[in-house]
Amino acid sequence: MPAARRGDGSGGGRKSVVVFDYGFGNVRSAERAVARTGAEVEITGDYDRAMAADGLLVPGVGAFAACMGGLKEARGDWVVERRLAGGRPVLGICVGMQILFEQGVEHGVRTDGMGEWPGTVEALQADIVPHMGWNTVEIAPGSRMFAGIDAGERFYFVHSYAARRWELEVHNPRISPPAVTWSTHGEPFVAAVENGPLWAAQFHPEKSGDAGALLLKNWIETL
Repeated sequence: MPAARRGDGSGGGRKSVVVFDYGFGNVRSAERAVARTGAEVEITGDYDRAMAADGLLVPGVGAFAACMGGLKEARGDWVVERRLAGGRPVLGICVGMQILFEQGVEHGVRTDGMGEWPGTVEALQADIVPHMGWNTVEIAPGSRMFAGIDAGERFYFVHSYAARRWELEVHNPRISPPAVTWSTHGEPFVAAVENGPLWAAQFHPEKSGDAGALLLKNWIETL
């Protein structure tokens, strides 16, 4: 793969990505998957290094409340907010996507999320939970995240909670609405979102074979 150019016009260096380590993600798996795209990857919870990277990847596994608490303790919420305020790319994966919504509800307990998008992450209404394994997605029209990926491709999911509705409304005709990709397990749920510099996936691209590798490559090419 040819070396990618940095967005700052500095020449032919590879893009730099920080996998943010706040104790709640499969950081090694994500690191290896991103490295295979040709990017320079670092695992760290350091605020300054996370701010300086071309791209920030926020993984997440486990409970919404625990992940949100860990992110705040590591000042990751500040990192994400400030990167997005400057139009700097962020990719959230699994619970790293869920905590971008206003709140999560687990066992009747509500926890505030980052509020980048309105809406609530709730328990999936399905005969079998967790939703664990391979599933197809309904790719949003014009998606850059899924560019070059066939409609029938499957991605690897492991989750019991999801955003079951998309509640962000865009009324300004000059602003492109987010591209929202859906999947179904018992009911439809949000599988991925592309919203300017903020991308997110409920599934694990790092565990999704060639399709997941291409998705990560598509993200790197936007940095």
